[in-house]
Amino acid sequence: MNELDPFISHIQKRIDLTPEELAEILSAFKLRKVKKRQFIIQPDFVAKYRTYILQGAFRSYVIGQDGVDHTIQFALEDWWISDINSYLGQKPATMFVVAIEDSTVLQIEHDAEQALKAANHKFETFFRIGAERTAAFHQRRIISALTRTAEERYNDFLETYPRVAQRLPQYALASYLGMTTEFLSKIRNNKVRRKS
Repeated sequence: MNELDPFISHIQKRIDLTPEELAEILSAFKLRKVKKRQFIIQPDFVAKYRTYILQGAFRSYVIGQDGVDHTIQFALEDWWISDINSYLGQKPATMFVVAIEDSTVLQIEHDAEQALKAANHKFETFFRIGAERTAAFHQRRIISALTRTAEERYNDFLETYPRVAQRLPQYALASYLGMTTEFLSKIRNNKVRRKS
């Protein structure tokens, strides 16, 4: 199996491309290895890339005025990550994006993406579909944060992403769910007690 096969499959699920068009889109991406705890985006620097994860895991987060970090997103295999406001506007980032596992990614620069979109409407469609799915995901997350209890949010996460939770540091999952690590431990312990 070719290292790029998951990405090729990702593309082909969304748009039909000729072999030449596929080669064109693949040539716009750079393959990169990222070590655990390595940052690919940091505040005050422009996010140069949109990143697709072939293997590994990432977390994006911001640090509030109180010094507490707030996880915005996790991204694992077959997911994308960036500080999208920085990337699209080519302005300084406001968040951190860090590898939480050794990872292999494909990255596209802003100008290369814009050139692809200008050259072929299929590429525009590909990136639009991704943006629509991301917007829908974030809408569901906001609604959940506003309407569900902490325990319900945790259970929903486990139900939706059963294998993901096992790969995440507890502090990062707690931050993503909008609670302290101690409160997440309490929820987990109560869940174990109810099962026994």
